[in-house]
Amino acid sequence: MRINETDGVSASSKHLVFAYYVTGHGFGHATRVVEVVRNLISAGHDVHVVTGAPDFVFTSEIQSPRLFIRKVLLDCGAVQADALTVDRLASLEKYSETAVAPRKSILKDEVEWLNSIKADLVVSDVVPVACRAAADAGIRSVCVTNFSWDFIYAEYVMAAGHHHRSIVWQIAEDYSHCEFLIRLPGYCPMPAFRDVIDVPLVVRRLHKSRKEVRKELGIEDDVKLLILNFGGQPAGWKLKEEYLPSGWKCLVCGASDSQLPPNFIKLPKDAYTPDFMAASDCMLGKIGYGTVSEALAYKLPFVFVRRDYFNEEPFLRNMLEFYQGGVEMIRRDLLTGHWKPYLERAISLKPCYEGGINGGEVAAHILQETAIGKNYASDKLSGARRLRDAIIFGYELQRVPGRDVSIPEWYQTAEDELGLSASRSPPCTPEGDSTVKLSTEDFEILHGDCQGLPDTMSFLKSLVELDIIKDSDRTPEKRQMRERKAAAGLFNWEEEIFVARAPGRLDVMGGIADYSGSLVLQMPIREACHVALQKISPSKQRLWKHALARHNDKGQGPMPVLQIVSYGSELSNRGPTFDMDLSDFMDEGKPMSYEKAKKYFDTNPSQKWAAYVAGTILVLMTELGVRFEDSISMLVSSAVPEGKGVSSSASVEVASMSAIAAAHGLNIHPRDLALLCQKVENHIVGAPCGVMDQMASACGEANKLLAMVCQPAELLGVVEIPSHIRFWGIDSGIRHSVGGADYGSVRAGAFMGRKMIKSTASGMLPQSLPSSNGLNNIEPEVDGVELLEAEASLDYLCNLSPHRFEALYAKNIPESIVGEEFSKNYGDHNDPVTVIDPKRTYFVRAPVCHPIYENFRVKVCQRILIAYLIVWRIEFLCTRIGPAFCSYFLLCER
Repeated sequence: MRINETDGVSASSKHLVFAYYVTGHGFGHATRVVEVVRNLISAGHDVHVVTGAPDFVFTSEIQSPRLFIRKVLLDCGAVQADALTVDRLASLEKYSETAVAPRKSILKDEVEWLNSIKADLVVSDVVPVACRAAADAGIRSVCVTNFSWDFIYAEYVMAAGHHHRSIVWQIAEDYSHCEFLIRLPGYCPMPAFRDVIDVPLVVRRLHKSRKEVRKELGIEDDVKLLILNFGGQPAGWKLKEEYLPSGWKCLVCGASDSQLPPNFIKLPKDAYTPDFMAASDCMLGKIGYGTVSEALAYKLPFVFVRRDYFNEEPFLRNMLEFYQGGVEMIRRDLLTGHWKPYLERAISLKPCYEGGINGGEVAAHILQETAIGKNYASDKLSGARRLRDAIIFGYELQRVPGRDVSIPEWYQTAEDELGLSASRSPPCTPEGDSTVKLSTEDFEILHGDCQGLPDTMSFLKSLVELDIIKDSDRTPEKRQMRERKAAAGLFNWEEEIFVARAPGRLDVMGGIADYSGSLVLQMPIREACHVALQKISPSKQRLWKHALARHNDKGQGPMPVLQIVSYGSELSNRGPTFDMDLSDFMDEGKPMSYEKAKKYFDTNPSQKWAAYVAGTILVLMTELGVRFEDSISMLVSSAVPEGKGVSSSASVEVASMSAIAAAHGLNIHPRDLALLCQKVENHIVGAPCGVMDQMASACGEANKLLAMVCQPAELLGVVEIPSHIRFWGIDSGIRHSVGGADYGSVRAGAFMGRKMIKSTASGMLPQSLPSSNGLNNIEPEVDGVELLEAEASLDYLCNLSPHRFEALYAKNIPESIVGEEFSKNYGDHNDPVTVIDPKRTYFVRAPVCHPIYENFRVKVCQRILIAYLIVWRIEFLCTRIGPAFCSYFLLCER
């Protein structure tokens, strides 16, 4: 249901009481609640606002005895490490502390309070427990929001490991008690709510005109005015006069007490921001509902910097860019003051939002009618069930638009209502578009071939299309994806382009035991990553405007620059582009250390993905002594699903390094290339993976199992798969990351267990040596001195047989151990890529048992497959040459 216009909120014949709960996440929610509350109070109703926000947020706009403010915080939102970064684990821990641990007492207190004020309706933006409290009190409830916390927190549990996962389900169940959702534009998938009413933007009204505000500030109308709106400055950041173009002024919201440069003006903390926004020429800040909605309403160009780990942002960003109101600034340029190219681009925009901005009035009318008794909703379904559905929908929505994707009907309908469907262009030629016809005649393959791979041919055709996009007109109706616009300006089309392909892989057997030295069986999958690369003289490279401005500010001539575009960032909070001077990889004349490189890429999590690509360059510089004198432009397009455990990261690394090697004439054996790519992931990305993924991507063969002993990378060749056997990977819906907390803690536990086994074996060695009477001190069947010596210096867990483990060591391996206790008793766990947290509890027995037994299972599976093929071949031969020779062949094969 969608409601666009009303005739205002007419005074009701019945005096109503509303309890309005506001989430503790920043001021943005409180400021939009103000507009809804103002309309409810204007209609003659009492509104009790439950909030942790300062009183002035409400009282500066509403002076009425019908407004009651109750200072209670019932959730915490997302805990921010600084103005741009969310601390995911701290957010979950804070929510647990705020809303989970005291849940019983919260529900009791809220039910009593709701009954005491005789509330007619509970409204939540978007506090989960408020909906449950309303249900317990027998009062109807409605949520008003563009996102819900189950959707936001769902990603955070990856960082938290196995902890806090129940939080997401509890939040969804709380929301399921809500009558219906009043959904604001720029919304996320919110499956905990079955019934939805869409309303226009909720925007605060203006008090003063642009002319009045500028007159009070003493700023002439022809002076360009920027408003800096971050809700607090990034940590350690100091503004400088040269950050602004000549003649510009900047209004600073939430500035610290430190002195500002003369062209920056500090606004009071209680300043009414909408008036100052409407008086400005553009805004610089972070994306949130309040900033985006008011920027669109006032047609204010918005230069934004991505916020890390806040899943609301991609949906608001898409809405902002659809209405041509947004310019993205790289965080590095924000902090170093390279603002000029972004501001100049922003003031050239013509934001075109013409939709309604009376969402506060519309929402208030719906709330009033609901409180009187009107029924907008149908029967509810289980919130938990709807969340499970949403997990499937969510992963579908994260896939690259146009690539074998079916957007669920409920989401497609919502996009159509906003007119957003026209903004999604598939990466290849749209079906039925006669203006572009592609064939192999549009490009020339100078070396190599497509090897009959349809995805490679499709990728090559998409490169040709980029040259067409570059010269096409951009209109709101035919808007190309921003990443494809960036890609269109990436290459010099008169120069050679190198293309490499690397597949993902299916872990058939061995899996997580690779770093413990197991035999593994891996199979390349159909989905692959393609990388297009151009090596070009710095004087011929087409630089992006901000990179060119950075060079001009340094007074430098043409310098080697790395520019990367990554497809598939639209519906994730990942920046689509990355650039850096290749000289940044040098430190006092030598390649920078891997540790420094990791810190370099960690600085901006929205661009951390670039470590997988750019990291290959540093590894080649460090390990092979390669120096890069030319600029490099790279386009990365991967069809390997992210977070599914099929080596999406390894395929990117292998394809990237293969393309770089080809362009620079480096002849690297596939095994060596895989080992180099592992260094990228271990030391620059910081993911503690084994080499199995990279080896399968670099060395695997289609429709065959690659057999490898991961000690560290001993290739045993391939195992053929019988023709009637197929392997399928089924998506469990559980996100996976080798950089995630679960993976790292399990690996650490395995190495802890190995250290315990080595310690036990060392302690047994003296007992196994002959005593003075010539006899051994322990039983002969377990006293093999050579075995104990090998186990005392055990290099890989998988070199220990299951029966030796059970006989001698299993009883000494605890289920778990605290890091501090392990370090005290055993010292270092001798793993170069994980670090023991003294306060953390690590599982040990399961991580130790699995690789030991898994290695045995993989060996059995390999032998069964080989034996099966031998028998099949013998049977095939017997049918061809007759039974007289069968016994002979059987004897020979045995």
